Amino acid sequence: MTQDSKLVQLSNMWMFSECSKSELAKIGRVADEISVTPSTILCEEGRPGFEFFFILDGRCAVRRRGKKVAILGPGQYFGELSLLDKRPRSATVIAETTCSLLVLGQKEFNSVMADMPRLAHKLLIAMAGRLRASDAKLYN
Repeated sequence: MTQDSKLVQLSNMWMFSECSKSELAKIGRVADEISVTPSTILCEEGRPGFEFFFILDGRCAVRRRGKKVAILGPGQYFGELSLLDKRPRSATVIAETTCSLLVLGQKEFNSVMADMPRLAHKLLIAMAGRLRASDAKLYN
């Protein structure tokens, strides 16, 4: 994927929709693009996490204690919790299809969050939404 098409993909993700071109360019520069085949384990529950993943194309299954709890697709992301709190992964994520992903390592993730407070705020909003959804499932 060219740098320009990577920026278009990023700008279409709700999390990055308000970023300027220069902010998108910074994210594009520090993120690695990878392609994985079906059944690739991207992160494993209970293991340390060192990357944050953005799905450009494809589908991934999220599993907790061996049970599928969600399917993620283009424009969605995972892995941020371990980068924020330095605790082990809370779920296993496995590619269900061939996937194209953007990956930010710990150092790059921290740099992006420090340089872009609006992005950090959006991430907090998304995490609050996930927490509320989990809470609703648990108590309803």
